Parts: sequence; structure tokens; C-alpha cells
Amino acid sequence: MIPLNLADGAPPALHGVTEAPPVLDWWLLAPYLVLFGAGVLGVLLEAFWPKGSRRTVQIVLAAGALLVAFVLILLQVEAVGGGTTIGSGVLAVDRTVLFFQGTITVLALVSLMLIAERRDGRDAFSAQAATVPGSEEERAHILAGSQHTEVYPLVLFAVLGMLMFPASNDFLVMFIALEVMSLPLYLLCGLARRRRLFSQEAAVKYFLLGAFSSAFFLFGIAMVYGYAGSVNFGVIRQAVESGGAEIFQDGNGEPLLLMGVGLVAIGLLFKVGAVPFHNWKPDVYQGAPTPITALMASCTLVAAFGALLRVFFVPFGTSAAVWEPMLWTVAILTMVVAAIVAVTQRDVKRLLAYSSVVHAGFILTAVVAGSVEGLAGAMFYLAAYGFTTLGAFAVVTLVRTRDGGQELGDLDRWAGLGRRAPGLALALTLFLLAFAGIPLTSGFIGKFAVFEAAVAAGAAPLVVIGVLSSAVTAFFYVRIIVVMFFRDSEGEGPTVARAGVLTGGVITVGVAATLVLGIFPGPVLDTLLPSGEPGQEPAAVMVDQVTEVPADE
Repeated sequence: MIPLNLADGAPPALHGVTEAPPVLDWWLLAPYLVLFGAGVLGVLLEAFWPKGSRRTVQIVLAAGALLVAFVLILLQVEAVGGGTTIGSGVLAVDRTVLFFQGTITVLALVSLMLIAERRDGRDAFSAQAATVPGSEEERAHILAGSQHTEVYPLVLFAVLGMLMFPASNDFLVMFIALEVMSLPLYLLCGLARRRRLFSQEAAVKYFLLGAFSSAFFLFGIAMVYGYAGSVNFGVIRQAVESGGAEIFQDGNGEPLLLMGVGLVAIGLLFKVGAVPFHNWKPDVYQGAPTPITALMASCTLVAAFGALLRVFFVPFGTSAAVWEPMLWTVAILTMVVAAIVAVTQRDVKRLLAYSSVVHAGFILTAVVAGSVEGLAGAMFYLAAYGFTTLGAFAVVTLVRTRDGGQELGDLDRWAGLGRRAPGLALALTLFLLAFAGIPLTSGFIGKFAVFEAAVAAGAAPLVVIGVLSSAVTAFFYVRIIVVMFFRDSEGEGPTVARAGVLTGGVITVGVAATLVLGIFPGPVLDTLLPSGEPGQEPAAVMVDQVTEVPADE
């Protein structure tokens, strides 16, 4: 048992306990309020708006809310200056947060285009998810043209949580953001129109494993609170610097810090899909509706890494000696294990899932770097990877079986795609080359940025492992290209569905972003990312020197 020694018998100070109401800056809260209001309005539309035009109204509402939120975020960039906090320090607003939020809203808007796409009068979602797959009741709903238009408010609520996640400056608010982001995604994963049982299985797996990871995260918060006496990031940072809260003497509270860091890390590493917390990704990516898979592979990854970077650079920033060995191990396992397992995959969506895991390992090298350069490299990598992966999943939605119905997952049956649809195959080739880190693509610039930061921080062995993993991943990316262009289809080959305006737009945006960020990365690297002295600690460019404790503390 850890002894608690109270100075002069005085009770410990309870940080955050105040009778004064928080001062709210409604202007800085505007993006959250827009998405929340649109989500609530979307739920009301489900109850009262006529079915005939409900889908159109929901799409317009969701797209409008995301666009307005993005504009508000852009307008806040110059207004926040060095950064500030909202609501007694529970939410941070600085250039780093705004970059993550702007990236998430743009990627969500592009994902919405995939979600809204319809072919032959049907979208990617089941007619009625509450019915038993294959039952007469489900058949009746299909014939009646039933639609799951509540998908759109669910997406808005998920994006709201994604915006809050990297902006959280308080562990309880971060936990709330985690649940607001995750719960709608659990539902959306089980709404696939085809292979319904597989989709529902993926949703259940995601929910159960996500609940376990959230429990670990919450238990870690309790340990950190016991160590620091607060859940506010600024107070925790001060406690780490001083050896713990006032009730601890001689550093005897360190076990609580160690347990807290480890348990919080489990919750965050699960969301980014790092090994050994990655097993949910292949099943969920394969079973979920492909537009929702694209949303998770882009937006959720950006939000999760934004939160992970803030946690390890701000409250735990001065305890790097505690968590760096852990992240070294996780990064190595993530890059090596995922790259090896990916080579054996035959399903395209599962292969892209393991690819996402490998890329999470690459980005973790930037976290290990612990510098402004590492933070900037991770931010660029996440934005570039988001656009590329959206384009790749948009291509997957168009490659179908001979009858033009179900998506064609088996890689061997993609043979001959280069001759059937050369434009589509070339677009996918560009995305795969970007994943592999080939020069003149955004993927090359992203890998160069994170690896350069890691080398500068003395993590050269980690970079060597990353380069070798990149070589392994290049093998299975090139294998897909070979199958598409240099193999003839045996038996039933692929059928390419006609790309609608929305899906075609997603592919076009992905191609443009991959090339522009690969050839002209300067404007993003120099303008949008946080600036600071070389080697400077990342907390120096986050939320107005976060060690400043809120006034009511």
C-alpha cells in the first residue's frame, strides 16, 4: 500500500472544485455547436419529415454542417494566436488542434460523398437493420424501398466526438469525446446492405473490444487522478514535474503514474490500431459498409492520433523516460508484425486494414521523437494518408462481382482490372505507390518527415526498422498492381460499376491531394503546421504553454 502523508494534517486540495460557472467562449465553441445542432435536427427529421424527401434533406443538412464547421475552424486559425482554453481549461484551441479539426472535417465531407452515393436506387446500407438477415420482413423492407437515413445524424455525432478528441485538455472530457466518437461508429459498422451477418459480427466485435479499451482508458484516468489530484492536463504536467500531488512525499506515488500511463496508452493505442491492440481492424474494416470503413480509416485515425499526441506531449511530456521504451516496443511490433501478416492477406479490405496498422507504426516514430519536427511530421502524414486512403476505398466500392452486386474482395479476382478500367486501375496504382512511400507522392513526404524527426531525436534504430517494414509493405502493394495489369482473369473476372459523380469526385480529390502534397508539400509544411525552434518540445506550440493552470484551479 502506498502511504499518504498529509502535510500538517491538512486535507488534500481538490483541484477543479469550484462554485463559479465556467466562462464559455461561444465563438470558439461554434464548430461543436453546429455539428451538435445539426445532429439533433437530423434526429428530429427522422421522426417528423416525410420519407420521400428525407434522404435529400439529411444529406444537405450533414454536408452543410460539415462545411460550416470547416469555415469556422479556418476563421479561428488567426484569432487564437498562441492558443487558449475553453470552459475552465477542458478544451484546448491552438493551431495544432485546429489543424486536426480542419483535416477531420474535410475528410468527413469527402467521406460523406461516398456514404451518400447510390447505385440502382440503393446505397451501401441495409433497408432495415433491425430485421433478421434474409427474413421475409427484411425482404419486404427492401421491396418497399426503406432507407437508413439516420446514418447521416450518426455520422455528425461521430465527427463531433472526433473534433473533441484531439482538443481535450482534460481526461474526463477526452473520455466523453471517445464515447461520442465511438458509439455511432459501432452502429454504423452493422448496417451493410450485403453480407449482413458479417457486418453485424464486425459491429459486435468492435463494440466489445472498444468497451474493453474504454474501460482500460477510464481505469488509467483514475490512476492518473490518484497521482496528480486532477484530470486537467496542465495540473497533471505540474504534478509530474514535481513528483506527484501534495499528498505524496519522496516520489512514492510513481507506481500510480506508471499504471496510469500504461492503461491510458492501451485505450489510445487501440483506437489507432497499434499492435497488439490491432486485431479489431481487419474484421471491422472488412465487415463494415465500405463508406464507413473509409470514414474510420481516415477521420478516426486522425482524431485518435491527435489525442495520443496531445496526451504524450502535454500531461505526460516531462515523463518521457517512463513511456518512451513502451512506445519503442509498440512501434516496432506494429511495423514488423503488421507488415508480415499483410503479405498473407487475400482480401483487399483486410490488406488495407493491415496497411493502416503499419502506417500507425510509422506515425508512432514521430511520437517517440518528442519534438516539434515530429509533431509536424505526424500531422502532415495523417492528412496525406487520409486523402489517399479515401481514394483507395472509393475504388474498392466500384470493383464488383460479375453480376455487379457485391464488392469483389478476393485479390486474385481483380486480375485484368487494368484492361477493363485502366483509369480506375491507374488511380489505385497511385494510391498504392503513395502507401509504399514512392517519391513524388504524399506518402514519401510523410514518411520522410517522421523518419527525419526520429533520426534527429536519436531513434535511428527505429527508423531502420521502419525502412525495412516499408520495403515489405511495398511488396504487397506492388503485388496488387501486378495482379491488375499483368495477370489475366481466370474464370469470373471483375465487373467495374459506373462511378457516380460522388464516388468519382472522391477518387479525383484523392488523386489530386496525393500528387499535390507529394510534389508541392511546402505550403502545408511551412504554413499550416506549428512552428517552433528546431528540437523544441512540442508542448511549446500547444495551447498557450499548457502548464498554465486554469484560473479556477
